[in-house]
Amino acid sequence: MKEEMAIVSGRASRQLAESISNYLHIPLTKTTVEQFKDGEIQANYDETIRGKNVFIVQSTFAPAENIIELLMLIDAAKRASANKIIAVIPYFGYARQDRKDKSRTSIGAKVMANTLTAAGVDRLITIDLHADQIQGFFEFPVDHLYASNVLLPYILNMKLPNICIVSPDTGGTKRAVTYAKWLGCDFAIGYKQRAKANEVESLQIIGDVAGKDVILIDDIIDTGGTICKAAARIKELGATSIMAMCTHPVFSADAMEKLQNSVLDKVVVTDTIPLKKQLPKFEVISVAYLFAEVIKSVMEHTSISSHFEMVQKVLEHEMAEKMK
Repeated sequence: MKEEMAIVSGRASRQLAESISNYLHIPLTKTTVEQFKDGEIQANYDETIRGKNVFIVQSTFAPAENIIELLMLIDAAKRASANKIIAVIPYFGYARQDRKDKSRTSIGAKVMANTLTAAGVDRLITIDLHADQIQGFFEFPVDHLYASNVLLPYILNMKLPNICIVSPDTGGTKRAVTYAKWLGCDFAIGYKQRAKANEVESLQIIGDVAGKDVILIDDIIDTGGTICKAAARIKELGATSIMAMCTHPVFSADAMEKLQNSVLDKVVVTDTIPLKKQLPKFEVISVAYLFAEVIKSVMEHTSISSHFEMVQKVLEHEMAEKMK
């Protein structure tokens, strides 16, 4: 398998890519990415990848240069005679633009899908797309993973006495219900009204959170406004403890400071996007193991359906790691 594949890292996801390569016991393929004085990016492979399946790990969060760098790595792999090019995009940028929500507006997720197709991608591996239907924008296979496979074991290991899962908005209801069913606990929903994009005007909690250990679950935390408002309202309603969990810590502007200074006891995120700084309330859980297992399945042509429900497997893996 090692001779047939190459794992490549973009600069935006270097740490995660290294973790994936460590799990697979395959060193990262050496590349050189240059950025010229005018901002242009050029990518080059420093060793042969001819005939190999190339897995390029790069999240596409801001700045937009991260997207351009990914495209250049894809193009360089195609011109270097790679057999297959698999884009591993832990955080798929522009996923929130999945439909026309007003007249004469763009659908950014579709533009991204078209761009990756044109660049030469043969397959996409990603996790927690903002909208599941985005998978249909692609003309090639999409392996869509779920961060619940690492977040649920974390919740179980905390052994909280009275858990209540809360979605900060109605869009995350399905996610909250799924977590609550798995944990056998109550759930509640936040109902928010926005004054404008990225600005919450009011937020109410539908459900009983009094005396509960509340876990706010979301796929993305951007400005932190919704989570902080939800946490404040939940505190007013008498929750015992409040923790926020999300897959993609976008954390625009002063979001981290806002969350640090909020009533939240802890903020747990995954490493699809590296944190800009370390603050006391924040904890990072890696999704490297999930991606490594799926990459292995792709290479060995085995089913990946089990990876969509692999909470038990993750628990077993964590136990094995502790015993080393």
